[in-house]
Amino acid sequence: MSLRPVPAPEIPETTVRVAKAAFLKGCLAMRVRDELGVLFQDADFVAAFPARGGAGLSPGMLAVVSVMQFAERLTDRQAADAVRGRIDWKYALVRHEAPLFRAG
Repeated sequence: MSLRPVPAPEIPETTVRVAKAAFLKGCLAMRVRDELGVLFQDADFVAAFPARGGAGLSPGMLAVVSVMQFAERLTDRQAADAVRGRIDWKYALVRHEAPLFRAG
């Protein structure tokens, strides 16, 4: 599996609007993104990947998922469900449509 790093995109306006309407006082995931910005860039992980092979999931996104999973004391399945279904996590991950994400 190889890594083709791309810079983190801006949060889509639709995601911002929906997340802020759903969490009027904010929440941990949104505060992390707003106050700390993008925690992990894919470029930070380039040395850990070979140059050849199919592209894998963003290691930066996976690192944020791991941090949020720990912070909220979630199981792998609960974290995978949060990536797929929670707007606050999509906000933190800078994704409106989360990629296919399965629990171990």
